[in-house]
Amino acid sequence: MSSLTDLPEIGAVTAKQLIAVGISDAEALRAVGAREAFMRIRDQLDPGACVQLFTGLECAVRGIRAKELSPDDRAELRAWFRASRL
Repeated sequence: MSSLTDLPEIGAVTAKQLIAVGISDAEALRAVGAREAFMRIRDQLDPGACVQLFTGLECAVRGIRAKELSPDDRAELRAWFRASRL
């Protein structure tokens, strides 16, 4: 098992949030996926969770830094985030 903070874009605060919603390690995050992880955090801990958190979770799942996302990927992530707020 690898630590959540070993993943790109996951710092101590986000790791604590993930653990609080039942995602305890990198493998669990990959299994659940960024969307489900984000929804858990938003629904259980932080109703104001932002698009940057969601983007960071997606990057962590993919194993990349945010600057590596293509413009199309960024647009798709923002579209999903906006739709999830409805």
